[in-house]
Amino acid sequence: MNNDACMNRTGVKRCKERCLEEAAQLLRQIPEAQLGGLEESHLLLLVRLLMSVQLQVVNISTACRKVDQVSPAVVCFFTAQCSRQNGISLKLHISCMFLEDSTAGREVLRGSYLSLLKKVSELFPVVLQQESLRDGPMCYAAVKVCLQTFQLLSGEVAPLVWDKERGDPTVQKILQALMDITLGQCCNRDTRLLAGTAVAMLINTASESRAGGAAAWSLLHVSDSEPWPLTVGALQVQCAPAGKDGVGRLAVSRGLLTCCRPHILLSSHTCLLLKGLFPLVFALCEAKLDCHYFAFEVLTLWLKKVKECLADIWKMTGVRLLPDDSSLQQQLIHIIWTNAESPVEGVSEFARSAFCLLLDLYEMDCEQFCDTKKTLYFTLLQRIIKLPWESKAKYHRLCALLPYLGTGTVLDQYAEIPSHLLKCLSTNHLSPCGSELYKCLIQQQRRELSTGLQKSDSHSELDLADQWAKRWRPVLHKALTSDVTLLQNNSATHLLPCTFQVFPSSVDHLLASLDPYAPGHLHAWACIASSYRATTGGSPWALRGGSTLETLQLALGSADDKVRLAALNLLCCSPKTKDTPTTEEMSIMKLFIPQNLNCESSPFRQHFQAGVKRFLVRIRDGCLAQVRGQKGKKKGDMTDSERAQELLEQGIGFVEWLGQLPYSYLAPGHNYQRKKTALLLLSAVLETCTDTWNPDKKKGQPPANMGSLIKCATQRGQWDFFCRSKQLVLISCLEDSTNEIRELAAGLLLRFFPPSFPGDIAAVLLTRTKQLLRSPRVQEAQMGALMMKVLLQKSVSLALQKCMLEAGSSVYDTLDHSLTVEVLGLLESISVLLLGVLYGGQDACATEEDAPPSFCDMGNAISSLIAQTSGGGQADGEECVLLSEEHSLVLTCCWVSLKEIGIFLGSLVERILSESKPSKCLLGKEDLKRASKVFKNILLKCRHWGAVEGCCVGFTKFCASLLSSNDPELRDIPAHMLKQGLQVVQCPRSTSVTRRAAGLPMLILCVVSAEEASKARPLLAHSMQTLLETAKTPLPENWDQTLDLPQVCAVHTLQALVRGSGLGVAVLQFAPAVAILSLTLLSSPCWAMRNAALQLYSSLCSRMLGQRPSSEDGCPTQHGMSPAAFFFHYPALQPFLLGELRGAAQDLQGGPDEAKLHLQPSLYPVLTLLAQLQPGVQDSTETLSDFLPPLLQLSASPIYSVRVMASKALVAMTPPSEYMSILVKLTAQLPSPQNRCCHNRLHGQLLQIKAILERALCTDSAPSAALSEVLSRVDASLWLVTDAQRCPLVRAVYLGVADTLRRFCCETYLSKLSDSLMHDLQTPQTGLQVGLSSFHQQAIHFLCADLNWARQIWNSFSAVSPDLRLSLVAWVVDGRSLQQTILKEVIQRVLQSNLKEALLSHSVEYRRTYLAALVAVMAGGDSSLPQHLPQWAPLEEPVLPECLDLLLGDLEDQRGGPEFLSQALCAASLLLSQWSDSSTKMSVLLRWCSILERHRSPDAPEVLRMACAEALCVAGVPLMSHSLNKHSTLPEFKMLNLSGFRLIDTGLYLLQDQNQQVRMKAACFTSMLHHARGGDSRRRVYLMQVNRALPQLLGLLLEECFDGPGTLEVLLSHLPQSDLRSVLREASEMGCSSLYEQDEANVFAEPSVMSAHVLPRLLQMAEKHSESSALAQSLRAWAEQSAAQVADSLAVCKDLQPGETLTPAWLALLMDPHFHSTLCSLFTRAAFLLQLLKTSDDARHLCDPSSLRTTLQEVCSLLSENGVHFAPALIAAVRADPLGMCK
Repeated sequence: MNNDACMNRTGVKRCKERCLEEAAQLLRQIPEAQLGGLEESHLLLLVRLLMSVQLQVVNISTACRKVDQVSPAVVCFFTAQCSRQNGISLKLHISCMFLEDSTAGREVLRGSYLSLLKKVSELFPVVLQQESLRDGPMCYAAVKVCLQTFQLLSGEVAPLVWDKERGDPTVQKILQALMDITLGQCCNRDTRLLAGTAVAMLINTASESRAGGAAAWSLLHVSDSEPWPLTVGALQVQCAPAGKDGVGRLAVSRGLLTCCRPHILLSSHTCLLLKGLFPLVFALCEAKLDCHYFAFEVLTLWLKKVKECLADIWKMTGVRLLPDDSSLQQQLIHIIWTNAESPVEGVSEFARSAFCLLLDLYEMDCEQFCDTKKTLYFTLLQRIIKLPWESKAKYHRLCALLPYLGTGTVLDQYAEIPSHLLKCLSTNHLSPCGSELYKCLIQQQRRELSTGLQKSDSHSELDLADQWAKRWRPVLHKALTSDVTLLQNNSATHLLPCTFQVFPSSVDHLLASLDPYAPGHLHAWACIASSYRATTGGSPWALRGGSTLETLQLALGSADDKVRLAALNLLCCSPKTKDTPTTEEMSIMKLFIPQNLNCESSPFRQHFQAGVKRFLVRIRDGCLAQVRGQKGKKKGDMTDSERAQELLEQGIGFVEWLGQLPYSYLAPGHNYQRKKTALLLLSAVLETCTDTWNPDKKKGQPPANMGSLIKCATQRGQWDFFCRSKQLVLISCLEDSTNEIRELAAGLLLRFFPPSFPGDIAAVLLTRTKQLLRSPRVQEAQMGALMMKVLLQKSVSLALQKCMLEAGSSVYDTLDHSLTVEVLGLLESISVLLLGVLYGGQDACATEEDAPPSFCDMGNAISSLIAQTSGGGQADGEECVLLSEEHSLVLTCCWVSLKEIGIFLGSLVERILSESKPSKCLLGKEDLKRASKVFKNILLKCRHWGAVEGCCVGFTKFCASLLSSNDPELRDIPAHMLKQGLQVVQCPRSTSVTRRAAGLPMLILCVVSAEEASKARPLLAHSMQTLLETAKTPLPENWDQTLDLPQVCAVHTLQALVRGSGLGVAVLQFAPAVAILSLTLLSSPCWAMRNAALQLYSSLCSRMLGQRPSSEDGCPTQHGMSPAAFFFHYPALQPFLLGELRGAAQDLQGGPDEAKLHLQPSLYPVLTLLAQLQPGVQDSTETLSDFLPPLLQLSASPIYSVRVMASKALVAMTPPSEYMSILVKLTAQLPSPQNRCCHNRLHGQLLQIKAILERALCTDSAPSAALSEVLSRVDASLWLVTDAQRCPLVRAVYLGVADTLRRFCCETYLSKLSDSLMHDLQTPQTGLQVGLSSFHQQAIHFLCADLNWARQIWNSFSAVSPDLRLSLVAWVVDGRSLQQTILKEVIQRVLQSNLKEALLSHSVEYRRTYLAALVAVMAGGDSSLPQHLPQWAPLEEPVLPECLDLLLGDLEDQRGGPEFLSQALCAASLLLSQWSDSSTKMSVLLRWCSILERHRSPDAPEVLRMACAEALCVAGVPLMSHSLNKHSTLPEFKMLNLSGFRLIDTGLYLLQDQNQQVRMKAACFTSMLHHARGGDSRRRVYLMQVNRALPQLLGLLLEECFDGPGTLEVLLSHLPQSDLRSVLREASEMGCSSLYEQDEANVFAEPSVMSAHVLPRLLQMAEKHSESSALAQSLRAWAEQSAAQVADSLAVCKDLQPGETLTPAWLALLMDPHFHSTLCSLFTRAAFLLQLLKTSDDARHLCDPSSLRTTLQEVCSLLSENGVHFAPALIAAVRADPLGMCK
C-alpha cells in the first residue's frame, strides 16, 4: 500500500525504479532450480506481473533496463514450459510482449524460435476452422507473433525461406495461413491488414534484391480474380481470393510499402514501386470500397516511399519522374483532387498530405533536372483560385503551395485572399483552414522579410511589424470589430495568437486605431491585449500610454458577454503560473465575480470558471513559492519578507473570500444561472486549493507540497472548506428543480467532502430520501435516487456497497449468480407488469404478437385500471379530451420505469460480461436470452418514444457485449433477435402501429450498431439487403391503407439505419441503392409508402452530403461537396439521376398546344439534391455536362417549385467556365413582344438567368464581352416588365434580373425601367391578379434603391393604393431606409403627416406595420447605440395630442393584440418625448406611466415588456434628462420629479425581467441616463452590464428622489415578505398537490439578491433623514409599523434553530425557497430599523438598539452554523457597523 501511495503521488519515476531494484535483488536470491520447479500457474502469475511492470515503465529508459535484468530467468523458464505444453495459444500475447518490449525476452526466444513457429503453425488450422477464433483476438495475436518474429528474428527466419536446402514446411504452413487470412478467410479487417504486413515482412527477409523482388511481384497477383501460386523463395503456396472487398489488395500493398526495403521495391528493370504498386494503389483509391481510408493511407505511404527512393529512381530511369502533363502526374493530381472532399473520415487529411508530398516530389524533380519554370505550381495556383471560396480544400492546397511560390506571387495573383479569409472565419467549418492559411502566409512573409534585414539592426522587429501592418492590419481590424460573432471569435482565437508569435510588435499597430466607445472596439481591445499577454508574456498594463486599466474597467462592466469574457481573460491569463496577481487585480476580481454570477449564457459560465481557475492557479502557485521562499530565506531580508508575507496574506484571503462566496447564492430561491455559476466556481476553488487527489485525471492535480500552503492557511483560521454548515448547503442543492444543479452538488459532496456523513445528517437524509422516492413526481423521484446514490457512496456499510452497480471493486466481488438471476427476474416481472398496464391485462401482453397497443387501447386500459383502483367508473356519456392527473401519473410511471429498466439491464450485462472469467460467469446463456426478451418486449410492445429511446441505450450495450464475446452461442443471441426483428418487418400486420413503425426499427438499429467497426459488419449487410428486398416487393392487390404494410415498415427501418449515429459512414456503401429505392417508391399509390420514402430520402441526403455548413451571413445553402466529388463517391447515382431528369424533360416536349402536366414524383427531390451541391467547381472530366440540357429544358415545367429548383440545380451543375455561354444562350431565347411564348418556359428561363447571374457576378471583376451581350439582350427585352407582359411572375423575375445587373446597366435603361415601374404603381388596378402584389413589392424595393425615385414614390404616398402603402411601410420596417439620411427625413415627414389617418385604419396589420415603420425611422434603429439623443421634427400641435390619445386609448383598452400594442407603446413614447405643451402634458404623462406599470408585470406578454423597456429609452431618458437639468419651471419640475421615481421603479422591475433582451434594454435605459447626466454629448453611450445598471439606477433614485413621497415605498416594494410565521405555516402545510409543479411567472428574479441591493440604499436614506422632514416622517411611520413584526420574526427565527442535531423539519426548511428570501428580507428590515434607531431620536422608544443588535447577530451566527448563508452585504450589515454599508 505504501508503494502504491508512492506511485500515485510524488516521485513516481524514482519510486518505480526503487521497487524494480528490490524485485531484482529478491529474484536473484532464488535458485534457478527452485524457479524451474514452479508450477505453471505460479509461473504465469510471475510472468503476468512482469508484463504489467513492463507496460508501466515503457517510457522510463532506466526502469526498462532494470526490467530486462529481471526478465531473462523468468522468460527462460517460461519458454521452457511453453515447449512442454500444448497450450501455446494461451501464451501468444505474452510472446508478443517479450518480442516487442523486452530485449532479454527477445534473446531467449531467439534460441527457441523453431519451437515457437511450430506451435504457431499448429495453431493456425485450429483457429481458421472456427469462426469465433479466426475473427477474434486469438487469430490477431497469432498473426502478430508471426510479424514480430519475421521482423525481429529475421536472421533466423531468412534461411528457412530463401535457402532451398533448409526449406521448412512450418514456415510454408504459416505463409499459407497468412495468405488465407489476407484474402478473406477471416472477416476481421485489422487481422487481414496485419497478415498482409506479415507476408511482406517475410519477403523483406530476403538478402538478395532479385529474389525479394520476384516474391513481391508474385504477391501482386493478389489483384487477380483467379487462384494463383505465390512463390516466396523456396516456399510456394496456393492463393485463392475469398471475396472482392479489396482488403486483400490493400493489405498486400500496405505491407509491401511499410516493410520492404528499397532494394526490393526497385529490384527489377520494370520497377515494382512504379509499375507494380502504383497501378494497384491507384485502383484502390478509385474503387468505392468500405476501406477508402486505408486506401489513401497506402497512397500516402507510396508517395513517401517514392520520395525516399527518388535518387535511385533517377539512376534507374535517367529521366524525370513527374514531367509536366505526364500520365503519372495527371493520375496523382486527379485522385488527390477528387478525394479532397471525401465524406469518409480521414480521407481528406490523407489527400492533403499526399498533395504536399506530390509538390515536394515535383520540387526535387525540377531541381534535379534544372527546370526553373516549374509550370505545375502556376497551373495549380490558377486551378485553386477558380475554386469557390466555400471549398475547404482550396485553403489546404494554398498552404501547401505557398512555400514554392512565395507570398508575393500568391497574394498578387489571388487578390481576394483577405476577403475570402474573412468569409472563412465567418463560417464554422471553414475557420480552421482559413486561419491556417493566414498563419502560413505570415510565417512565409516573416521568412521572406527576415532575409532582407540585418540581424544587427535594433529596429528590425519594428520594421517587420510595419511590413506586416501594411498588408494585414486592416484585415484583422475589420475582423475583430465585425458585427458577425463568428468572425469576431474566430479571428481572436485563431489569428491573434499566431500574429503575436510571428510579429510580436504588431500589437501597437492593432491598438492604434481602436476607440473603446466605438461598437466592437472594446471587445477587440480586450482580445488583443489578452492574446498579447498570453502569447508573449509581455505586460498589458504598459500598452497604449498607461490607459489599460481604465479601458479594462470599461470592458469588465460592458453589457456584452463577449467583451467581459475577453477582459476577464486578460486579467487571468499569464504564461507563468507563478506570476502572482497584483493587489489591484485581486480587487478588480472581487468586484467582477459577484456581478457575473447570473449570466444566462452557458459558454460564458464555462469560460468564467476556466478564467477564475487560471487566476486561482496563479494565486496558489505564487503563494507556494512564497511559502518555500520563507523556509529558505536568510535573516535580514526584512523588506522582501514583509512583501512576501503581504502577498501570501492577500492570496490566502482571496481564496477564503471566493470559497465562502458561492454558499451565499446556493440557497433555494436563487435562479438556476446563479447557482450553476456558484457551483462551478466552488468546484474551481476545491480543485485548485485542496489536496484532493483524483487518480482519473492526468493533468490539473494539486502540487506535491500543497499541504504546506493549506497548513499555512488553516493556521490563520481560514480555508475551512468542508465544515458542517457548507455541507448542509450542498445537501439542500440535491433537491433543486434542475438535474444539473443536483448533479454538480452531488459531485462536490462525493469528490471533496469527508467520506461519510455525520450520523444525524445521514439519518435525516435517509428519511428524506425515502419520502422523495415515494413521490409521484418524476422529478422528486429522481432527487431521491440521487440522494440515495450519495448516501450509498458516503456509507461505510458493506451491505449497502453490494447494492451498488458503480462500486469500485469488481462486480464479481459483490454479486453472485443467484442474486443476479433474482435481479433479472425482478426486472422481467416489473416490465411484464408495466406492459400489462398499457395492454389492459397480463394476458393481452403475453401474446406473441409483437405490436404495441394503439393510443386508444392504452388510454382505455389506463382508465380501466384507475376506475378499478378507485372503486368506481367513468360516468356514462362523458368523454374527457384531456388526460386526468391520475392518467398522466400512471402513463409517466410506466414509460419512465421501462426506460430505466432498459438502461440498467444493459449496463448490468455489460459490466458482468466485461469482467467475466472462463471459470465463472454470473449470467448463463438462458439468463441472457431472458434479458433479451425483456428488451424485445419493451421495444416492440411499448409505443412511448421516451421508453424506446432510453431502452435503446441499454440494448446497444447489451448487444455490443454479446457480439464481442468469444462464445459463439452468446454472439448468436443478438443475431437471432435481428432475425426475429426482420421477420416481424416482413410479416403483414393486422393492426396499425405508427407510420414510423414504433420501436421495431430501433431494435434492428441497436443490433447492427453494436457490431465491431473493424469487421465486415455482416449483420448490417444482411439487414440492408433484407430491407431493400422487402421494400421493393410490390403491394398486394387488396392492400388496406389502415393497416401497416411490410414495405412501409421496411422503409422506416432503413431510415432509422441511415440516421443512426452509431453506424456512421458504414451505411454509405448502400447509399446509391437506398437513394434509388426511395426515389422509385415516391411513385407508389400508397400514401404511407410515399411519406416513408420521402423521409428516408431526406435522411439519406443529409448523410451523404454531411452536415450543412453554418455561418452568420445567411449563406451558403449548399453543402461542401461539389458535383464532381459527389458522383465520384456515388457513381451509381449519376446515370439514375440523369435518367430521371431526362424523363421529366422528355415529357415537356411537344407542341405548344399540347398539355404537359405529367407528374413525376421523384423530380423535385432529385433537383433538391443537385441544388445542395457546392457550385463553382470546375469539372475537369466534363462528365457532368449531360445534366445541363435536361435542366435547361425543365425551365418549361408547369410546376412553379420545379422551375425554381431547376434554376438552383443548374447553378450547382454548371462549371464556372460555362456561366457566360449559358447566359448568352438563355438571353438569346427571350421573346420579343410580337412572338408567341410559353409563360412557364419564359418564367423558368428568367429564373435560370437570374440564378446564374447571381453566382457569376459574386466577384468584383470587369464586365466581359459576353456579359455586354447579355446586357444588350436584357435591355432589348424591357417589355417583359411592362403591362404588355400580363404575367406578374414573369415581370417580377425580369425585374430581379435587372436588379442583379444594375451596377452594369446604363442610366438610360434604368431610367426607362424605373419610369415604367412608377407608371405601373400609380395606375389603379382592376380585379384580382395572382402575383401582382409580389411584383409591386419588388418594384418598390427596386425604385427605393435609387434616392430620386424613392423620394418621388414617397411623396405620392397618400395617392397610392392601400396595398402599396403597406408595401412601402413594410420596406421601411425591413431597415432598408436607414442608410440614407435624406431619404430618412422624407419618409419621416410622410409618416408623421399620415399618422392620424393610419391610426384610424380598420386594418390591424397596416396599423402595426405603419407604427413599426414610424418607430424605426424616428428612433433611428437600435436605440442602444445612439450618438446622442435623437432629435425629431415635431408634429403639428393639433395632430400630436389626437394621435397620442388614440394610441394611449388602444393601450389602456388593450385593443389589437400584443404585437400591435407593443408598437403603439413605442410610437406613443416617441410622440410624448417631443410634446412641448406642459399644461396638458401632465395627465398624458401619468397615463403613460400607468401603462408602463401595467405591462412591466412578469405576467404580461414578453413583447409588451420589451416595449416598456424601449419606451423608457426613447421617452424616459429625455423626460428625466430634462428634469435633471434643473432648467424647467417649478410645476414642470414637480411633474417630472413625480413621474421620475415611477419610471425608475419600472426600470428596476425590468432589470429583473425573465427575458434577457428586456433586461439588456432596461440596462440601456440606465446607461443612457448615466450618459445624459455626464454631459459629454460627443462620446457614444457606454452600455453597462445589467448587474451594474441595477445599483446604478438605485443610486440615481436616491440621489434625485430620496425625499420623494414614493421613494421609500419603491425600495421596500422590491423586498420579499418578512413575516416568518406565515412562511413557516405554509411550509408545514405544503404537500404534493399535483403531478406537475407550476413555475413562477419570473424564474429569473431573485428576492434575496434584491434585498442585498436595496439594503445599502435604505441605510443611506436613514442617514439622510435629517435633511428632509417629509423623509423623516416617512421613516418614522415605517419604523412604528414594522418594529414589532421585525422583533417577533427574529424571536421566531431564534427558536427555530435545530441545535447540535439535524432534524427533518430543519432540513425541509433549508430546501424551502421562501424561507431564505424571507430571512434576507427580515435581516434587511432589521438592519434598516437598527440604523434608524441609531440615527433618529424619535424612533428609539420603539426598541432597544443594543438588544436588537445582539439578537440580530446571534440569529445570524446560529443560522450560519446550520446551513443558512447570506450575501456579503447582509453579513456586513449585521456583523459590522451598518454605516459602512452606505459609503
